Amino acid sequence: MTVSMYQASVPVLQKMLGNLKAILQKGEAYAQAKKIEPSVLLNARLHLDMFALTRQVQIATDVAKGTCARLAGQEIPKYDDTENSFADLYARIDRTIAYLATFKPADIDGQEDRDITLTPGGKEMHFKGQPYLLHWALPNFYFHVMATYAILRHGGVDVGKMDYLGSF
Repeated sequence: MTVSMYQASVPVLQKMLGNLKAILQKGEAYAQAKKIEPSVLLNARLHLDMFALTRQVQIATDVAKGTCARLAGQEIPKYDDTENSFADLYARIDRTIAYLATFKPADIDGQEDRDITLTPGGKEMHFKGQPYLLHWALPNFYFHVMATYAILRHGGVDVGKMDYLGSF
């Protein structure tokens, strides 16, 4: 059986964004139970030179929407990055999941050889569609979802591997 570009992108990204939201909800519940100001967790980071939790979520959603838009040859929706609460982050995740739901298999399947150019950190990078998805976009997305998980876990939130993986 062959896995299509659509199957490897949209449903995977949607599922992990749902898991990310559930992990954040556990973080918010933890803050409430321990009477911790939510901004403590939202601004937490694993190391001084890493992005804070809020930025990790913003980047994860940016990667998700950007991946599908690039593969489909569409313009990437712009988000303002103004989130400063758990509710704001949930809304951003929900908006991204809804955006991903607009893609159909025909939009992404067959885009294995699409030319994709990125300029992360000002350095131009060139990909074909499949290597972009498998070797750049998905690993980058998972990195920021995992960083969010790790920040919350490091902050004392009771999340585990199954929270990250979600239900099956």
